[in-house]
Amino acid sequence: MATRKSHPLDAMVGARIRMLRVNRGISQAMLAGRIGVTFQQVQKYERGADRIGASRLSRIASVLGVSVGELFESSGAESPGLNSLVRLLAEPDALRVLKAYACTTDPRVRLSIAKLVQSIADRAPAAKATVARLDAFDRDKRRGFGGEDSLPQEDEQQSHAAPVCPR
Repeated sequence: MATRKSHPLDAMVGARIRMLRVNRGISQAMLAGRIGVTFQQVQKYERGADRIGASRLSRIASVLGVSVGELFESSGAESPGLNSLVRLLAEPDALRVLKAYACTTDPRVRLSIAKLVQSIADRAPAAKATVARLDAFDRDKRRGFGGEDSLPQEDEQQSHAAPVCPR
C-alpha cells in the first residue's frame, strides 16, 4: 500500500486557511468545532502536514466565508513572490502587526516602526542591546535630541485621537 505524502499545494492551502482564519478572528478550536475535527487536526491542516478531503475543504471554506477556489492560488501565472507573501502573512501575529501598522498614518512613525522591526530582526540574538538602545532613544527624545528620524513631539501631532481602524 502506498503512503500518502503531503504536497507543497497542501502547505499553501493550509497557509491560506490560517491567514483567513486569523483575519476573521476565529480560533483553531472554533474552526475545529465547526468542521467536526480536533484543534490539533486543524493545526496539521494549516501546516500542510495532513491533506484535507474535498468535503472537509468545502466546510472550511463555508466557515471562513470564502469559496473553495479562494483557498487555492493561480498556478504559475502570478509572481513567485506571492507564494512567499502568503507564507509570511500566515506567520503567527504577522497579520496583526500589519493591521496595526496600517492604522498608523504618520509617515515618520511608520518609518520608525519599520526601522525598529528591521533592527530587531537583524539583531535577534542581541535583543537586550536593542532594548537598551530604544531606552536611550526614548531618553534623548524626551530631552529634545534626535535627528530627522525622531518621532514628533506632542505639540507637533495633528490629532491626539486614536485612528479608527478595524480590528
